[in-house]
Amino acid sequence: MTEQIRDRIPEHPDAPGPKEPMDLSRGSADLSHGGETRVNWRVMIVSGAIIVAFSVWTILAPVRADEAMLGLVQWLATNLGWVYVVTVASVILFILYVAFSREGSVRLGPDHSRPQYGLFTWVAMLFAAGVGIDLLFYAVAEPVSQYYTPPTGDGRTPEAAADAVVWSMFHYGIGGWAMYALLGMAFGYFAYRWNMPLSIRSALYPLLGKRVKGAVGDAAAVVSLLGTIFGVAASMGIGVVLLNVGLELLFGLPQSAGVQIGLVVVAVIMTIAACASGVDKGIRIISELNIWMALVMLLYILATGQTAFLLNATVQNIGQFVSSLPGLSLETMAYQQDGPEWMASWTLFFWAFWMAWGPFVGLFLARISRGRTLREFVIGAITAPVLFDLLIVTIFGNSALWRVMNGDDEFGALAVNSPEEGWYALLQSFPGAPLLIGLATISGMLFYLTSANSGAMVMSNFSSYIRDPGEDGPKWLRIFWAILTALLTVAMLLAGGIPTLQHATLIFALPVSVLVYLVMASFWKTLRIERAQREGFQAAQRSTAVSRVSGGGDLRWRRRLSRLRAYPGRKNVAQFSSEVVEPALREVTDELVSEGYDASLTSSHVGLTGIQEHTLVVAMGTDRDFYYQVYPVATPIPRFGPRVGPGTTDVYYRLVVFSQTGTEGTDLMDRSTAQIITDVVDRYEAHLQFLTIAPEGATGAVVMPYAGLPDWNEDFPVERH
Repeated sequence: MTEQIRDRIPEHPDAPGPKEPMDLSRGSADLSHGGETRVNWRVMIVSGAIIVAFSVWTILAPVRADEAMLGLVQWLATNLGWVYVVTVASVILFILYVAFSREGSVRLGPDHSRPQYGLFTWVAMLFAAGVGIDLLFYAVAEPVSQYYTPPTGDGRTPEAAADAVVWSMFHYGIGGWAMYALLGMAFGYFAYRWNMPLSIRSALYPLLGKRVKGAVGDAAAVVSLLGTIFGVAASMGIGVVLLNVGLELLFGLPQSAGVQIGLVVVAVIMTIAACASGVDKGIRIISELNIWMALVMLLYILATGQTAFLLNATVQNIGQFVSSLPGLSLETMAYQQDGPEWMASWTLFFWAFWMAWGPFVGLFLARISRGRTLREFVIGAITAPVLFDLLIVTIFGNSALWRVMNGDDEFGALAVNSPEEGWYALLQSFPGAPLLIGLATISGMLFYLTSANSGAMVMSNFSSYIRDPGEDGPKWLRIFWAILTALLTVAMLLAGGIPTLQHATLIFALPVSVLVYLVMASFWKTLRIERAQREGFQAAQRSTAVSRVSGGGDLRWRRRLSRLRAYPGRKNVAQFSSEVVEPALREVTDELVSEGYDASLTSSHVGLTGIQEHTLVVAMGTDRDFYYQVYPVATPIPRFGPRVGPGTTDVYYRLVVFSQTGTEGTDLMDRSTAQIITDVVDRYEAHLQFLTIAPEGATGAVVMPYAGLPDWNEDFPVERH
């Protein structure tokens, strides 16, 4: 049925892209590469060749590779460091505007869609996907480093200690999660609300039109994939170094390149094993387990450590962080002599790391966030995970600072020069150290495996043509990217270890920043059309409110009250659909055709229900088509004394009206022919109001992709209340 509608969408092969605000409902068709998932060989080959060439270069000439990357990083920090800073600040402002604007109520999916995962599971998956094992690595290393050598002022002072934790909180705070939220809501919005592929090219379609299907879209996919693989490789490289120390303490495994390479191989094996598990069975379980283990560690350290100091410091750190956030967000160290070097080592690296991970985490977050509103998505992404990050940084960071402020400079030097050993040295100072070390190592391993597994899945998606947003790329391609990520990780570890990983991430994040601005521009223009559509519909609904309620006056209040407790079965609904709904829609269609409109009515049976759905479409030329679909929705029968219709067991059926953006839940069952016709005309009038208002609020090239029909995954849907 969806294909029948799309076949009527007019093609404009000579148009390079949209030129005016209009409904380019052919967006879904433009980006479609057929019904089956298949590999995008150009993206795969180009990206793979770059990664292999880079890896071979760093393995064969590690010193020259490290020197070349260091020189480029220094140039970037001096000349383009402000670009990274402005980009992150712009993203923060943009996502906050979206969340608190009127468009914040728009859903990542049709209007009737609801979240797939519960709040705790969703937050756990947000946190596990968006934060890697590097958080444990830097939670101790950075506060101690900033305490000894702060970017401004003297070190080893109370002021330096307070600022040290705030800098760490800033680097793991709202900036990174704002980047994730931007790309995640863009991916999810176009995929779930407008039935487009879950890819970067869909997010750019409103700006570039059909060109995103060709070389331009492939280039965007390559940039996203390269940023992802370098970000994941950096996290894996940090992870194996950290885990190697934990395994040495627990099992006596030496700290060596061989053990670290072995850990990389383990990640590949676990990714292969997880290919058949999917999001629900694999990453979901690991995510929930990981967040519980992290909470246990935090509570244990808080209870057995310097409890009063940690609680006081946490309150002060959060207050100072909130009050200084605007200034820190635009800090470039322009007046510091060694400002570029410090920025490259800390703020720019973290901003580059978040940008590199942005497409990766954004796509994954979109996969688990269908049905949530933009407001809910943004607030969820920048509150719960950020708060958890801040707690980890302040508890572990202040525990480390307590030791160095009380004269343990040996520990301080270890934390600065060998952060992985400093992390475990801190854990050894608590009661029950072996148990805590074991728990921390397992938690680190889960962080590590989650990043490797979900990273391979997302890279497979970036290098595939996927029609259904609920599907992933081929499993063999997922394994391919896991192996290539492992190769890149090993290559950079051999070339220079963690500093090389940092340099490569900062370099490859620069082109990702260009994509970030394009996505913001694309999303901004699209949401303006959302606003115009809503205002048009609301204006028409206000003018027709009386007719919607009365519907011709033949449905008296007693009948209406009786109908509220009637739960019709399949046979009754099928009969009503064919004998009342279809003739009513046919009457409207015939009248529209007689008036010269390009209107059509199609009907088809839904799965095994025996009930027909009916779709009325009025083609509007270059503007958005009018779309009125009556679809049978199976709904669980409430338990408060139903009157069950013949042949009904545990569900009853509702004939629900759908538009291109979903449904308000209007049920036509037992409505009269006059009422159904009135509802169609009311909605058509609202659509015309929208088309009148839309051009007034749009600027430049705006595309509104085609929503298509409701994307049911079963023979018939069941609404959950």
